[in-house]
Amino acid sequence: MPVHYRYAEADGVKVFYREAGDPAAPTILLLHGFPTSSFMYRNLIPLLADRYHVVAPDLPGFGLTEVPEHAAYAYTFDRLATTMDAFTRALGLERYAMQVFDYGAPVGWRLAAAHPERITAIVTQNGNAYEEGLSEGWNPIQKYWQDASDANREAVREFLSLEAIKWQYTQGVPDPSLVAPETYALDFAQVSRPGNHDIQLDLFLDYRNNVAKYPEFQAYFRTHRPALLAVWGQHDPFFLPQGAEAFKRDLPDAEVHFYDTGHFALESHGLEIGLRIRNFLDRLVARE
Repeated sequence: MPVHYRYAEADGVKVFYREAGDPAAPTILLLHGFPTSSFMYRNLIPLLADRYHVVAPDLPGFGLTEVPEHAAYAYTFDRLATTMDAFTRALGLERYAMQVFDYGAPVGWRLAAAHPERITAIVTQNGNAYEEGLSEGWNPIQKYWQDASDANREAVREFLSLEAIKWQYTQGVPDPSLVAPETYALDFAQVSRPGNHDIQLDLFLDYRNNVAKYPEFQAYFRTHRPALLAVWGQHDPFFLPQGAEAFKRDLPDAEVHFYDTGHFALESHGLEIGLRIRNFLDRLVARE
């Protein structure tokens, strides 16, 4: 199936997205995380597109999505979700499954809680919704949450360095040679664009509001009982396996699977995870 590279106007933002598959087929919306873009789904899309309509946008502040000047757009997760909601409406996506990862999770949780009738199923790949899923790797950012001083803001800037981004890709991966170097090279180039560091630092600070909303997201799970598959790199330095297991507390039928890899599990286990996602969707997403 060919992949199309397109733009859509939504919430005053020119959203770049990848699209493949028959638009009449069930849709799966792929939401990426920090510091990447829809590029992270480049290998997953072909595994799904023969049976599903696959849409993978770049969030504002990431990838090729074009946004107004920083002063005209508030980089908060509430605003990212508002933009993604407008994006789904611009594309006429009335019902869809979601694959969420990292930052894509709190964006997706907001979409699902606001519009539960639209969600057909959820796949979370290291996309957290529970405090026990937060590792000690969050300590410098949590210090920034507690005191948003210039010094603490500067301290978390280190997460934007090439070394730190490469580490996110390779930490916990038994064979780092499976991680394509263009992944972290591209991410570093994109976050290094003029003005982007401030965008990322704003989002680091606002992540505290995602944690504050965890009880709301968990209430959505309990109330609406979406079918959920968690596919988790068990050596993730940021989101612990306990965060994956916690979904079962609110969704007893959740399917949870761990892989011997790190944060960007699709880089080393893309085929294995992709086939599991495909099987999950085939069983639980009705074809209309």
